[in-house]
Amino acid sequence: MSIRRLLIANRGEIAVRIARGARELGIVPLGIYSEADAAAYHLRFMDDALCVGAAPAAESYLNIEAIVAAGRTLRADAVHPGYGFLSERAEFAQAVADAGMTFVGPTPAAMRAMGSKIEAKRRVRERGVPVLPGYDGDDQSPARLRREAAAIGTPLLIKASAGGGGRGMRAVDDLAHFDEALEAAKREALAAFGDDAVLLERYLRNPRHVEIQIIADVHGNTLYLGERECSIQRRHQKVLEESPSPVLTPELRAEMGRSAVSAAQAADYTNAGTVEFMLDEDGRFYFLEMNARLQVEHPVTELAYGVDLVQLQVAVANRERLALAQNALTPRGHAIEVRLYAEDPASGFLPASGTLTRWRMPEGPGIRVDAGVTEGDDVSIYYDPMLAKLIVWGPDRASAIARLTAALDGAEIAGVKTNLPFLRWLVRDAWFHEGRTTTRFLTERLRPDQFAASAPPQRALAAAAALVLAERAPFRIAQTGVPVSLRCGEHVYRTTFDRTAQGWRAHGDLDGELAVVRRGDGIDVRFGDERLAVGGCVDEEGVTFALDGQTYAFALAAPPSVADPHHAAGGAADGGVILRAPMPGKILKVMTKTGERVDERALLIVLEAMKMEHRIEAPNDAKVASVKVREGELVTAGAALVELEPLAS
Repeated sequence: MSIRRLLIANRGEIAVRIARGARELGIVPLGIYSEADAAAYHLRFMDDALCVGAAPAAESYLNIEAIVAAGRTLRADAVHPGYGFLSERAEFAQAVADAGMTFVGPTPAAMRAMGSKIEAKRRVRERGVPVLPGYDGDDQSPARLRREAAAIGTPLLIKASAGGGGRGMRAVDDLAHFDEALEAAKREALAAFGDDAVLLERYLRNPRHVEIQIIADVHGNTLYLGERECSIQRRHQKVLEESPSPVLTPELRAEMGRSAVSAAQAADYTNAGTVEFMLDEDGRFYFLEMNARLQVEHPVTELAYGVDLVQLQVAVANRERLALAQNALTPRGHAIEVRLYAEDPASGFLPASGTLTRWRMPEGPGIRVDAGVTEGDDVSIYYDPMLAKLIVWGPDRASAIARLTAALDGAEIAGVKTNLPFLRWLVRDAWFHEGRTTTRFLTERLRPDQFAASAPPQRALAAAAALVLAERAPFRIAQTGVPVSLRCGEHVYRTTFDRTAQGWRAHGDLDGELAVVRRGDGIDVRFGDERLAVGGCVDEEGVTFALDGQTYAFALAAPPSVADPHHAAGGAADGGVILRAPMPGKILKVMTKTGERVDERALLIVLEAMKMEHRIEAPNDAKVASVKVREGELVTAGAALVELEPLAS
């Protein structure tokens, strides 16, 4: 019997994307949500939905019993897990089947085989698929893992067996730090996947990350749909994916594709899956893992190969035979995807939260946006910070990059800090244009101060003032002038604008004639000899816009204050220092206690925010005057964590 009512056991952009694909097939999309997501964007695309628990994922989107019960209540005959959350949990797939519903994905047995990186490596090795040297044994004692690490040597990678996405993963360059890295990897793996088993493998220094998309039906047909190059990563998280890879020849693509098919067949795999490889500088490739689900970056394959992977998944779940032939699956043109995250590049990419006061995504030929939010939505601290994916297609790589660059420049977001400035920088990088993309790309190309606040050029200040005048000028008329005060980083710029027949006359930090003409959603600006076309947004917080490939954010500065300019937030009364939370989150570990002497860079607190662990370390040798938090406590950004006092001289 064909699927008629599909429960989508996920949230955000992937829930929206699956709902759209289902509706095109005449299938009714059904949703779930947590208490924090009661007004979430994805619910607008569902015919019906049920709340499955409280805000923490463990109580809602990871609650198997509640989700299966929701499926029954909503009369679903199938469940699609999306990616993340329960998508690779064999026990969830089994619970869905036991409840009489079809699981849109691989079988529980295949998920168990490939969901364990240890078991997966054993199986593919037997099929002749090349693997990296390492240890994937059952003995998980620290002593055994320490011995195996010494035998493998450094550089070494510790990886969670049960998961992916960079969680539960640590690189070790010095075995003296192995125990600390192992403990952190196991702790993170247990929290994310409920399993702290790890494997060890030799760490390739400068490889490419290339993955192969496969699809298999229940009639014995397994096909590969080319590759996706995913080498540009930060903290083992992919930020840009493209297909085809700039370096794969048709011969190497076919060889890797055949290996991916062998890996899938090693687990009797059906439905969509991705086999990931590391590709070294000599063209040798090694099995990394298999993701038994739909990937975040699946739209790249869809645009490059002209398929709908979600609809293919449904067809396989309906026990249909694949209507594709391997020799007909060749890439057409070039597709690239970037991930738009709620995180602040100027603050070390710390996760951000808040309300999206402006959300304008680009449109046009060859542009696709898979979004999980819209204007007015709140970005929560509870879930992954990805807001949307921007995907472009072009007849070749150069045209795809040009289209992506223009699309990113046309995006307008305010209210929540995002990685948009980083993405705009990335697509203009010379090495990226040349295809010199390895997993060390960002290490070698991204300066630590790349997005640090600095004095903006006059043309940017003029653009910011012009946007403010276009939105706010009517409040001050006649001869009084319009005062505009803008702050960028530590710099405050004050200018008064007087009306003239041609526009405005600026006096102050900007000096000269300024003309502003509205142009659709943007403005045309003339300032002296400068001619600028600017699109951006102005709200109560300030003005944000893109210019020359750079993102500028100016706050509307307050009037000069007579308050003590030397007041130091975070200072303690006795000359010590109070360490504060850089973002809202949960206190995972308290590693110190009152009265303890700590050395510079000693780990004091482990803060968990948006599924990532963040280390709070001592800035210098000190004594702990007090610990302000306890393990398990939820804290807001800026909350006091630990007070330190100087050591007695």
